[in-house]
Amino acid sequence: MGGRGGWWRGKSTPAKVETYTRWSFHTFPFIEVATFALPAFGYVPAPVNWILFLLVSAHAALAAVTASLTLDWTRGRRPLPVRLLWALGTATVVIAVVSLVVALHGPRGADNGAAAGTVFVGVLSFGIGTLALAVREARRMVFGVLGAAVGAGAVAVPAGVPAPGAAVAAGAVVLAAGFFTFTSAFSVWLLNAVYELDEARETRARLAVAEERLRFGRDLHDVMGRNLAVVALKSELAVQLARRGRPEAVEQMIEVQRIARETQREVREVVRGYREADLRTELAGAQGVLTAAGIDCEVSSPVTGLPAEIQSALGWVVREATTNVLRHGDAARCAVSLRVAEGRVTLTVENDGAPGTGTGSSTDTGTGTAEPGRGSGLAGLRERLREVDGVLRAGPAGDDLFRLTAEVPLPPDSVPERAPAPEPGGSPRPVPHPVSEVTS
Repeated sequence: MGGRGGWWRGKSTPAKVETYTRWSFHTFPFIEVATFALPAFGYVPAPVNWILFLLVSAHAALAAVTASLTLDWTRGRRPLPVRLLWALGTATVVIAVVSLVVALHGPRGADNGAAAGTVFVGVLSFGIGTLALAVREARRMVFGVLGAAVGAGAVAVPAGVPAPGAAVAAGAVVLAAGFFTFTSAFSVWLLNAVYELDEARETRARLAVAEERLRFGRDLHDVMGRNLAVVALKSELAVQLARRGRPEAVEQMIEVQRIARETQREVREVVRGYREADLRTELAGAQGVLTAAGIDCEVSSPVTGLPAEIQSALGWVVREATTNVLRHGDAARCAVSLRVAEGRVTLTVENDGAPGTGTGSSTDTGTGTAEPGRGSGLAGLRERLREVDGVLRAGPAGDDLFRLTAEVPLPPDSVPERAPAPEPGGSPRPVPHPVSEVTS
């Protein structure tokens, strides 16, 4: 999707969460430098202030690269960057010790020691928080924070810091490192949870397809199994009778013909029941499913009394549109309206999910075929609507809006009636889909 903001709107929800998480960690280096390095210029004389600034800046850059690569590891895209993690841990300890030496033995001034001591706590906190990205167990994270605090106190006391000051430094490390560690752990948990939910949604769609395959297979088995067995038996009997010159062979073959025609009729009924969809049921089901998915769905002005073939075609439009909103969009609101005017019934499904690349909502190309890589859902709908002389239009309808419209002419003797809208919050039900028409 082009235009302003299209880069962001074109992303899926998991991709948006991952981008937000990464850029959050990319801001940490600037926070570290602005909070702990820049103040040194106001309190520590040259050239010591430049030394602290360069050391903290190098530490912040190393932490940013480590965080980015470790996030890739959490998503399974690359091996764990062990060398970078060791380098960051070593740099954290070295820079913290250097800042502590500056605080105790550097140039004297009103706030020199305090500024260098702040660098000591800050570098340890950001370093431990970044290293926590490579730890999966919460217990180990807690041990890492406590170990950093104990280490800070153990280094401070021999270096000449009074015991109360060392205790304050250790407490500050616990608080700051604990905060950044919690931030890292929560960010990774949230990112993994969003991806798992997206995978669960795809799995649910595949299970719905598999369930429909099983149902259709059972129906065909019930219809065809017995009849084919009878046909085989009577054909064999007719062959034996014919070999003996018995006239009853003709009667048996006539019976085989009757069973074959009956089987054809039953198969047609199975396929018809498999392909038809009731419009009112689909509207109620769509509202229930979208509401259960956290999408505000409004269904207005349903119409009853429509011919069965029109109800079936429009029911499939509602079903396919609901599938696209659930699987491909990032919608928060969906509106479904049905109206009759000038001898035509118009069904409109509009949602505020971004219809850009990756959403799966292909625009109307004016042809009956699906675009490459876009699935066959809209092409299937056009075929269904063509049987009732209907047309389908789908595409963007302004910023953040995607609209799908189906128009079908009414027969002259048809008199549709208004019916109350489906009650909100109705019990959602799974929306089955034919195997050949589930969108990719």
